[in-house]
Amino acid sequence: MEQFKKGIELRNEGHVEESAELLEQLVQLDPNNGYLYYECAASFDALGDERKAIPYYEKAIKLGLEPEVLVKAYTNAGSSYRANGHYDRAKTIFEEGRNRFPENQALNMFYAMVLYNLNEHSHAMEVLLNVVIKTSSDNHVRDYEKAISFYRDKLDKTW
Repeated sequence: MEQFKKGIELRNEGHVEESAELLEQLVQLDPNNGYLYYECAASFDALGDERKAIPYYEKAIKLGLEPEVLVKAYTNAGSSYRANGHYDRAKTIFEEGRNRFPENQALNMFYAMVLYNLNEHSHAMEVLLNVVIKTSSDNHVRDYEKAISFYRDKLDKTW
């Protein structure tokens, strides 16, 4: 457990390569610990090596994590797939995450991005408008909440 904490501390202190190396070693020693996989993935992600992070995020999700970490694993895995051009896989990961955490708006935002990448522009806008409706405290947006809600899935329709 001390080594696990040290791996996270190293990353937080800017020693990301050392963190990734240590956490990768710990994964080898405890291959059924989802948290080790998640933190190892986070270190590779911090290094900008999303390709290497992806399988660790996937394994962390499969092994199971507490909900507040699991939603981050879904978001980060999907984002890493999207950043590497694997849009279909990213969409699948985001959809799995959204099914488990439908109220997580960060997950919805990243989902909208991958929908855009897949040329599903109408659906992307609908998702984004839902996020705006649910999260905006802007009085001008609030004044038009009913209209935005009505039009969010009818953007191509004219009257």
